[in-house]
Amino acid sequence: MVHPPASDTIRHFLPHDTPDTEAREDDRPLLIKVHDLATSGPPSGVDALWLGNLRGVEDPQALAQAGITASLNLAMNIFPGPLVLPDGTSMRRYQLGLLDGAGNMPQMLAAAVLCIDAQTAGYTTPKPHYPPHARGGLVVHCRGGRSRSVTALALWLCQRCPVAYGEFGQTLARLRQIRGLDDTYPLRPMIDLGKAVLADFPLPARAGPV
Repeated sequence: MVHPPASDTIRHFLPHDTPDTEAREDDRPLLIKVHDLATSGPPSGVDALWLGNLRGVEDPQALAQAGITASLNLAMNIFPGPLVLPDGTSMRRYQLGLLDGAGNMPQMLAAAVLCIDAQTAGYTTPKPHYPPHARGGLVVHCRGGRSRSVTALALWLCQRCPVAYGEFGQTLARLRQIRGLDDTYPLRPMIDLGKAVLADFPLPARAGPV
């Protein structure tokens, strides 16, 4: 069945051949807490890491209820716009675009993992004339939250929290369970890209627990 784009085609360039099950899932906000930093060590730049989809990062009520105040978009075909949460807090938007499949450079995925690392390392207080912001959760997302975002989160978790999550493959298995995915996701090219990142662009050492 052919599905029309689920969002504003001026900002989002969505596939027209999404399987029925995924299309129905993509029409609902998805925000899943993956890792709680508020209780796992010293204060960090964010209090939790979340996995999300496009609908989730455009839903101000859902974001506010979850306590999410920043998003990292790993898709190059969707562009969530500026968003003010119900309490007046402005969402901080970050984007590092990846293809969902083959054709990506490992440096780009490594940059996404570094962006997660930067957000967890410390909070950047806005200047007085900047949009109002407050420390909260960081949601890592792509269109559906199945492949690109899962891979990036797994790379960060297996390197910064190896005792809790294990190596890359074990972390992926755990995230699949949390997300409700079978082993067809993340897509094989993304898993191979993740292995290349671990081999050639590992995270630098960081003092203290995460």
